[in-house]
Amino acid sequence: MKNNSGVFKYYGLSFTVIILDQIVKMLVHQYMILGSSGQIKILGNFFKLHYLTNPGMAFGMELPFEHAKVFLTLFRLIAMVAIGYYLFLMYKKPMSNGLLICIGLILGGAIGNLIDSIFYGYFLDNAPFDAPTPWFYGQVIDMFYIDIWEGHLPNWLPILGGEYMSLWPVFNIADASIFISVFIILIYQKSFFVDEDTNIEGKVLD
Repeated sequence: MKNNSGVFKYYGLSFTVIILDQIVKMLVHQYMILGSSGQIKILGNFFKLHYLTNPGMAFGMELPFEHAKVFLTLFRLIAMVAIGYYLFLMYKKPMSNGLLICIGLILGGAIGNLIDSIFYGYFLDNAPFDAPTPWFYGQVIDMFYIDIWEGHLPNWLPILGGEYMSLWPVFNIADASIFISVFIILIYQKSFFVDEDTNIEGKVLD
């Protein structure tokens, strides 16, 4: 049986993501100008630092209904607890170390953006002007801007043909930690989850 204290190295990875995410956000808030006028080009127009506040989800997406922000913040809070407990359960099983690392990174990213949502509205005064309270209405700070493509879609496309579209995700370290980890889990899910089955079969044969 595994020593339960070993799971803390994965929680420590989550903590590292949180600290790094919050340090970068504080530096951006302190030293960059909000909006396009303050952006810094890193790789020409393709990759830039761009101070943006995001009231919604990752990459600037929003939920289209009233009180969506509170719903999203509460969802993040529940997800944080669930992911943290899931990490502990997975650690107690014979799971891949790579999977546990990914779960730890997802947990860190979830908490990083949750901190913004709960506290930034009050401490950084960045809640929307019509927010009923600064608590739980804080806007997430994004800064990494990738300008993938913008222009008019081909006319032969159904529904959206001829429409103008821009693909330029703006994200932060927490978003990247979640997105990359989920992507890795999807790509390597067979190897990540095969360890448990292999070990179970081995115990049965023994």
